[in-house]
Amino acid sequence: MSIKSDRWIREMALTRHMIEPFTEKQISKGKISYGLSSFGYDIRVGRDFKIFTNVNSSVVDPKNFDPHSFVDFSGDVCVIPPNSFALAVSVEFMRIPRNVLCVCVGKSTYARCGIITNVTPLEPGWEGYITLEISNTTTLPARIYANEGLVQVLFFESDEACETSYADRSGKYQGQKGITIPTVK
Repeated sequence: MSIKSDRWIREMALTRHMIEPFTEKQISKGKISYGLSSFGYDIRVGRDFKIFTNVNSSVVDPKNFDPHSFVDFSGDVCVIPPNSFALAVSVEFMRIPRNVLCVCVGKSTYARCGIITNVTPLEPGWEGYITLEISNTTTLPARIYANEGLVQVLFFESDEACETSYADRSGKYQGQKGITIPTVK
């Protein structure tokens, strides 16, 4: 397995529509950078958020997640309460080839502010908008800027395609169009 460069990412985005919309260079002036980088692609966070709240005193249960534990918000700047988190969705739609695995890591600008982003691997054959989990580990409110970079996607290509892809398994998060809360089949 090898990590892929900007040339490979550009070719896959333009010929196989792996990333849509695709930004061919890093955009950074006055923004948290997004777009194509040397060995990855910086994904933008969209304008829609689900901010975690504990007003109902719910228990966080991944097998039975209470959707009322979130407050919906749409806007250019989302404020995440101290020691809390929000879910958001990427601006970009991703189509992952059968021989590629993607790992997403948080951008250092946010990490240096105590804001941690977690995204599980994008498996071979998966496609959709990425649901992004943004944790505010600080004791202060934290701002997240819509339409700016939040995570970097790294692409690892295998010399062979997987036997069973995420699409073949009819994975539960396949084709997600918006923020998707936890679910168990």
